[in-house]
Amino acid sequence: MPNRLELEDSPYLQQHKDNPIDWYPWCDEAFERARTEARPIFISIGYSTCHWCHAMEHDVFSNETIAAILNEHYICIKVDREERPDIDKYYQEVHHLLNRKPSGWPTSVFCTPDNRPIFAGTYITPDSRGEKIGFTELSKLIATKVAQKDESLFKSADEIQAYLDKPASQAVEVKQLNATLTQRFVKQALRIFEPNSGGFSNDLKFPQIYTLNALLDISLLQNNPDAEKMLTQTLSAMHRGGMYDLIDGGFCRYSTDVDWLVPRFEKMTFDNGLHCELYARAGRMLNDASYTLIAKEVADFMTGKMQEDGLFYSASDADTEGKQGIYYTFDYDTAKTALLEHGFSADDTETILATLHVTPEGNFMGRNIVWLESPADRPEWFDAVRDVFLSLREAREYPFIDRKVQTSWSAMMIRGLFELGKSDPIYTQKAVDALEALMDFVMPQGALFHSGLIHSTPKVGAFLEDYAYLGTAFIKAYEATYDNVWLMQAQRMADHALDIFYENRRWYLSRGAFTTEADPADALYPGSIGVIVDLLLSLGILQDDSYRQFAFTTLQFYSANLAKAPISYPHLFNQAIRYRFEDLLVKANADKLADAAPSLAEVTYPYVRVKATHNKNYMLCGTQSCFAQLKTPVEIADTIREKFSY
Repeated sequence: MPNRLELEDSPYLQQHKDNPIDWYPWCDEAFERARTEARPIFISIGYSTCHWCHAMEHDVFSNETIAAILNEHYICIKVDREERPDIDKYYQEVHHLLNRKPSGWPTSVFCTPDNRPIFAGTYITPDSRGEKIGFTELSKLIATKVAQKDESLFKSADEIQAYLDKPASQAVEVKQLNATLTQRFVKQALRIFEPNSGGFSNDLKFPQIYTLNALLDISLLQNNPDAEKMLTQTLSAMHRGGMYDLIDGGFCRYSTDVDWLVPRFEKMTFDNGLHCELYARAGRMLNDASYTLIAKEVADFMTGKMQEDGLFYSASDADTEGKQGIYYTFDYDTAKTALLEHGFSADDTETILATLHVTPEGNFMGRNIVWLESPADRPEWFDAVRDVFLSLREAREYPFIDRKVQTSWSAMMIRGLFELGKSDPIYTQKAVDALEALMDFVMPQGALFHSGLIHSTPKVGAFLEDYAYLGTAFIKAYEATYDNVWLMQAQRMADHALDIFYENRRWYLSRGAFTTEADPADALYPGSIGVIVDLLLSLGILQDDSYRQFAFTTLQFYSANLAKAPISYPHLFNQAIRYRFEDLLVKANADKLADAAPSLAEVTYPYVRVKATHNKNYMLCGTQSCFAQLKTPVEIADTIREKFSY
C-alpha cells in the first residue's frame, strides 16, 4: 500500500511511495508528531536520477526489517534536494560539520525529536561491515539512546545545533581586489591541475565549469599561457568521449576516473547548460570550431531529448534495467555486427572499432564506452557510424527522465543557447522560445517559483539562485534581441532579490520558514552570490549605477576570502576581476547593433555589453563615461581590440 509520498509531485518522492516505510514529505505535521511522541527523526535527502539513492532505496528502504524499526521508533522524512535546495544546503552543512568532509547523495541524517542533528552520513549499508556500522544497528542504537534520554547524546546535539545556529562571521577586514588577484588564482589552479588529462583532481573529476570560465577570462584579459593551457587541455580532454556522450550528445554528471572516461551516467540540465555556454564562448573566443561543435551537439541533445513544450526537464538517470550505463555502452560483437550489416567492410569495421576503442574485453564492466583519441579531428566516417550506434540505442530502454522543471537550471540552459546564438542565430530563437515557455510556467501570476512537475502547477517558491540565474538569462535575451521587455524583467529579478534576500551586506539563499544563508563558494554549479553579482554588474552599466554599488559592497564583504583563496570562489572571483577591469558598453540603435553583432562576436575582451538607444553612430562607453563615437562595426570592434587587448 502506498505511503504519503503518493500525493507528492516530486519524481524522487514518487520513487519511494511504495516503500514499507511510513514516509512524510517535509511538513509541519511530521515535526509536530516527532515532538509530541518524543520520537527521533530520520531525514533522507536525494534526487531521482542518483545511482546511490537508487541503491539505498533497494537495499535499505525496501527492507522490511529496517522499515519495522523506523516505523516503530522514528518519524521519517523524504526530501528531494532539487525541489528544496535550501533544506539540502542546511543538511550538507550538518554532514560537513559532523564528518569533516563534504557530503553527497543520498544524505542520511538522524535527529532528536526536536530536530537537532545527531548523526549524518550518505549511503549506509543495511548491515554492519567491519568497523562501519550498518543502518539496522545504527537506527536501533539511536532509538534506544533517545528513548533513554541519554545525556551525552542530547548534550552533543545541543552543541551541534548551537554551532549551526551561529551566524557566519563578518569579514574582519577588507582587502583590495586588484589585478594581482588573477595571478594568485592561476597559481592556485596550477597546484591542483592534473597535467595529463586536464581538470583539477587526481581521482574523481568534476568539470568545474566555473573555474574554466575564470581561466578563459584571464587568458583573454592577460594572454596568460598557463591559464590557456589549463583551459584548452581540459576542454579538449572532456569532450573526447566518456563523460561526453559522443553518440547522443550531452555531458554526464562527472568522471569516476582521472581520464574522463567512465562517467556517472546521469545527465543534468545545469551541467549541460553550463557546458554549452562555456564551449560556445571558448569556441568563439579561441576560434576553435571543435568547441563550437560540442556546444551545438549539447544544445541539440537538450532540445531534442530533454525538452517538452519549450520546457527543459531537470535530469535523466544513470541506470536502466537496474544497472549503470547499459543504455550508453556497447557490446563488441553487437557493434561489429551492426556495422557490417550497414555496409561497412570488414577492414573498415575493425578500423572504426579500434578508433572508437570498442574491444572484446571492454572498458566498462565488459562493455564499451566509445571515445576518440583526438576529438578535434573526427574521422570522415564518424557521422555515419554514429547513426549506426544510435540505431542500437533506439532498441533499448531509455533512462528515466525527471520531468521536473527548475527555474535556475532551465535558465542555465537558456543562457547556453543565447551564447551559442552568437555563432548560429538559430539557437537565439530556440533560447527566446524556451525563455518565454519558462516564464509562463514559473511565473503564472507574476510571482516566481523554483520548480514544478511539467504540466502541473509549481508549488515551491523561488530561491535566490532562481532570481539570479533567471535575471542573467534575461540580460542575455536583451542583448540578443534588443527588446526592452527583457531588460525590465532582469531589473525586476534584481529588485526582488535585493528586497527579499539581501540584508546588511549578507545574501540569503532562502528566507521565511526555512532560512539559509547563501554560500559564496561554488558547488555543483556557480553559487548564487556570484551570479547575483553578475546580474547587478550588468544592470549597473545597462540601467542604473546603483546596482553596481550593491555588487561592489558584496565583493567587498567577501574580499578577504577572495584575496586569500580565489580558487575556492571562482565565479565570485570572476565578477571581482570583471569589476576591476570594467564592462564596456556599445550603444546604438537596434538596427546598427544587429549589424555590429557578427563583428562584436569576434571581440575577445570578455566584458562587452550592448544597449539599444537612439544613437545613429556607435558610442563606446565605460562605467563612468563614453569615450568614442564610431560609424562602422569594424571600427567599434577594432577600437575595443586596440584599447583592451593584452
